[in-house]
Amino acid sequence: MVAGLVSRAVVDCALYERGRRLPGPVELSEVLRRTGGDDGRFVWIGLYEPTTEQFAEIAAAFELHPLAVEDAVRAHQRPKLERYGDTLFLVLKTIVYVTHDKVTATSEIVDTGEIMVFAGPGFAIVVRHGSAPALAQVRRELEATPELLAAGPAAVLHAVADHVVDGYLTVADAFERDVEELETVVFSAERTDDAGRIYQLKRELLEFKRAVVPLGLPLQRLSDTGAAALVPAGTAAYLRDVADHHAQARERILAFDELVSSILSASLAQLSVRQNTDMRKISAGAALVAVPTLVVGVYGMNFDHMPELRWTFGYPAVLLVTAAVCAFVFRAFRRNDWL
Repeated sequence: MVAGLVSRAVVDCALYERGRRLPGPVELSEVLRRTGGDDGRFVWIGLYEPTTEQFAEIAAAFELHPLAVEDAVRAHQRPKLERYGDTLFLVLKTIVYVTHDKVTATSEIVDTGEIMVFAGPGFAIVVRHGSAPALAQVRRELEATPELLAAGPAAVLHAVADHVVDGYLTVADAFERDVEELETVVFSAERTDDAGRIYQLKRELLEFKRAVVPLGLPLQRLSDTGAAALVPAGTAAYLRDVADHHAQARERILAFDELVSSILSASLAQLSVRQNTDMRKISAGAALVAVPTLVVGVYGMNFDHMPELRWTFGYPAVLLVTAAVCAFVFRAFRRNDWL
């Protein structure tokens, strides 16, 4: 394995010849001696969150551009494709779905990580950051198909990109369930205040969108132009398939964005309707109270000459008239759905 500081960040390092992994551990000096020619050999080095010091030896050995090295060490980059001489540098954002019982106003739904791929003559260097999933399974699957791995570093570039984009589709499936759940709750008969939950879902969707959407152009450049001689025509066809899957993920995310915005608008509209209904009921109740208040107010003025003031049945008659008027008003409000 790569020795010294580098070995602490190295997850795996192997030499491949015509699509098959050469047995035994590999030293960095041996890697430099046995790669870079036209004999079909290349090295695949996988690293996880290397420091500047840990990555310096590899960067010097493979003459990586300082700007790409800085991006690979610091991370927090947008998805992009850069070409430095004969070396391609691809940045991918990974998405991991965070399992939860239901969406709340503080739920973390997705977590992002980063994968950087250097692909050049005789080498493929993959750097992971954050929650980016391990690529051991990707390496095993690719080693099981030597005919694909024989394409060299371009095969690694394709395999990693394909793995990341497939992850987008998997997360999109899970995200769709969250959207459907909130949609059902918002349009149910139960009165709930879901604005906070919907807003949190939209925030997490925005993070998902920022990771996925910008990758479209880099994948298009890889699949259309073939990235010069570094991507053989056969591998470029596979990259076009990855670009197609990415387009599906992007379209689904944009659809989610529109749907969640519509759900939020519907929730706010329902809240406004409920408030108007409540105010209407309160106003109707006040109108019912106003009738006896008016009658009591008139008879509380204590004038000597008022109708039926000395009549024996005046008091019950006033109560009966008041009750009748209140019943009439109540029935009129019910007929107009004010109560």
